[in-house]
Formats: sequence, C-alpha cells, structure tokens
Amino acid sequence: MLTQLPRGTKDIYAPEIYGWQWLEEILRNVSHIYGASEIRTPIFEHTELFVKNVGDTSDIVNKEMYTFEDKGGRSITLKPEGTAGVARSFIENKMYANPQPIKQYYITKCFRYEKPQAGRQREFNQYGIEVIGTYSPAADAEVISLGKEILEKLGIENVTLHINSIGNEESRTLYHKALKDYLAENYDNLCPACKERYEKNPLRVLDCKVPSCKDIVDAAPSVIDYLTEEDREHFNKLKEILDSMGIAYIVDPRIVRGLDYYTRTVFEFISGDLGAQSTVCGGGRYDKMIGETGGPELGACGFAIGLERIMMILEKNNKLPEPKNKRTLYIGSIGEAGFLKSQALAYALRNKGIAADCDIVGRSVKAQLKYSDKIGSKYSMVLGDDELKNNKAGLKNMETGEVIEIELDKIAEFFLK
Repeated sequence: MLTQLPRGTKDIYAPEIYGWQWLEEILRNVSHIYGASEIRTPIFEHTELFVKNVGDTSDIVNKEMYTFEDKGGRSITLKPEGTAGVARSFIENKMYANPQPIKQYYITKCFRYEKPQAGRQREFNQYGIEVIGTYSPAADAEVISLGKEILEKLGIENVTLHINSIGNEESRTLYHKALKDYLAENYDNLCPACKERYEKNPLRVLDCKVPSCKDIVDAAPSVIDYLTEEDREHFNKLKEILDSMGIAYIVDPRIVRGLDYYTRTVFEFISGDLGAQSTVCGGGRYDKMIGETGGPELGACGFAIGLERIMMILEKNNKLPEPKNKRTLYIGSIGEAGFLKSQALAYALRNKGIAADCDIVGRSVKAQLKYSDKIGSKYSMVLGDDELKNNKAGLKNMETGEVIEIELDKIAEFFLK
C-alpha cells in the first residue's frame, strides 16, 4: 500500500525527532570524550560476512536476516548488526597499520526480520562502540565504563550491570562437554530450536527465552567453573579494574549474548523498566573476528545499544527534553513592500545564525500572527508601510506580551546579544 509503512518500521518526525537528535548528540559527545571516532559502513554487505562472523547457529543468521540476490547474482544482506561491518572495514582499509587500539563508534540502521513489539522493530537504530587492537581487560572495562557514562548522561536509572566470561576456545571446549552432558538429561524437555542448538552450539541454549528452557538452564553448570587459568586471570583483572572505577556489577554466568563471535568477557546493562526485553546495552570481547575475517590476529571488544529501547525508557520516565524552539522571530507583513522587506530581513537574520521565519503562503496579518503563535516563535513583529518609513517596528515577546520598539537595522544585534 502506497500510504502505509511496511510492518516493523516507523517514521520519526517533529516533535519526536528532537528527542532523537538530543540522544544522538549525547552518544557522539561521550564517544569523543573516550577517544572514539565515527565510522559509517554500508547498509548492506556480502552475506558471507554475517554468516561467518555472527554465526550460523545464531537466530539472526538462521531466521532474521534480510538477504537477497543482486543483479550480479551476489548474495547481499541488509546489516543485522554493526560489528561485522566495522571489522571488514578495519581490514579492508588496513587500519591495523595505524597506532593501536583503534576506537570507533557508529549510529546506524539495522534490519532483522522478527516479530515487531515494543522496543523491537524490523528496521531499528543501533549505536555501537568497537575497540580493536588490544587483548587487555582494561579495554573491556573502558567500553563498560563508556556504556555506563552514556546511560548516566541520559538520566537512565534502575539499570544493573551483569558480567560474565565465556572463556576462549579451550575453556569453551571443556564447558561445552559438561553442558551437553547436563542438557542430554533434559533433552526431551528442550524446545525444538534448542534441540538444534544442542547439536551445533549448546552455549546458545543458555540464551533461550522459552520458559521451559530457562527453567532447565537455571540448574546448568556454570561456565566460570570451567575457565582456564589464563581466562580466569583475565576475568579477575576486569573485576579488579571495575572495582577501582567504583562501577558496581553482578557476576551472572547465564550471560552469553546472542552472537557466536564473543570470547571471554560478555556483559549486559539490564533495565528494570522494560519488562521481558530488559537488556538496554550488551557486548563483550571478540578476539577471533579480525583474524578469521582475513586480517591479523588482534583482540577486540565493544557493545551495542538498541536506541528504540532507550527512547522507550526515556519516554516512560519523562526524561526526554522539551522540543527545541526552532523560531526566534516571526516577521509578519502588510502590503507588498512589507512582504518584500520581511523576506529580505528573514534571509539576512538567518545568515547570522538567527532562526527567523516569515510568511510564504499569502496569509492575512491575523492568520500570520496565529501561525507565529502555533509554531512557538519567541518574538514576533509586523512590517508595513509605517514601519518601513520609520525604520522601526514593535518587537513582541510572545511569552510575556511585552513590546519594545526597535530599529530594523538593529534587530540582528538585539538577538545576537
């Protein structure tokens, strides 16, 4: 239908758009303070990139990707998440030759074919931070602290940090065996998807949202008990750094994240204001991705935030700012000479950075002033033959009703002061 949005998408326009602009400004400012630069990657990539990095056992690859064949017969996918594209760009543009680590953030559209619900759309907005070029747990702590800083700057409360380590390959091999042995005893009670995960990647079962599976994994062995000495040391150092920063956390062995590329540290900021969809920020370490995508072996970590969920929390708790007053002055006019002067004056003021507006519809004076009030102009004035002859006009403060007489060539000076 020509006049109806596709399901799972949304138009964002005034006044809601001002809240989004405010949110994005905070994301950019905090990112820059932490030394990150912005990166913009294509909205679509070769399908293999996501299959390789996100993982063929993940729900995203199995069920949710928007994949199509282009006219050259190539399999193309709309990006379902931001990290894989950043990794591809890092390698293709030889960023590994630059001083390490490389810190980059993005604000991008992502696409997943899933059931639309509150805070979850098929086309959604994602902020992410990626730090590539270090294996140190200090990098994990830094990105966690950045996430905490963003949530605090936004005024989001009732959020708890949950951290875990899923170890490197050796740790996971040990844990997979223990987990599969446990799940085998409960296999008949697993959901169909988890029965498939049991064969391909049993760790994915821990991330299942089906209540019967959640009951089973509550009593499953803890991955932390199977960490190698090196992985345990990394996790302990992360906790030590977070303690030194004064960042509170809960060690949660059920946090595994929904993507296959994670290694060692995984974490989530969980909100008490979102019901079942409670994670507002999640990420961790992905030390194998750069090497397996075709680049050098380099450690990396990061996180992503679904911005629709953030907007839900901000709106629910009345944390969004008032819409910006976009007009400082509305210049009404009477007659042809007044009309021409209003156009010229508005243009001159705009050139000086003053948000001026004037009639471009042909309204009556009464309708012009009514329009000025509706758009929230802070000041208004009307130019006619007398005002032009005397080079003066009455400048009305629309909030207080006060009117002062001002020379037309002094208007810019008045507002700039």
